[in-house]
Amino acid sequence: MQLTSIKLDRETLSLAVQADIDFEQFELFAEPFAKALDCRVVEKQWGADRHQWLLEFEGTHLQLHYEFYGDICWLSTDREDEYDVLVYLAELMKPYL
Repeated sequence: MQLTSIKLDRETLSLAVQADIDFEQFELFAEPFAKALDCRVVEKQWGADRHQWLLEFEGTHLQLHYEFYGDICWLSTDREDEYDVLVYLAELMKPYL
């Protein structure tokens, strides 16, 4: 897994990830990505132009999103008090840059 950039955004409680992702074979990126971050895949959903997976990291639920048209991938949480988990995961991602 090779990432080209990562960017935290406290306002949107998200962590943007840039990588070479093939929409049709999203699982080839997402499965190793989740494993590298020690996340468990809870649920997988997809539509015509978007993937959304529910991940669990040490009790915290995170959403892994990928939108085809914008070629945008990000992790997010719904809870302000879980933003620190995204900060921690960003540190885990640095060796993959």
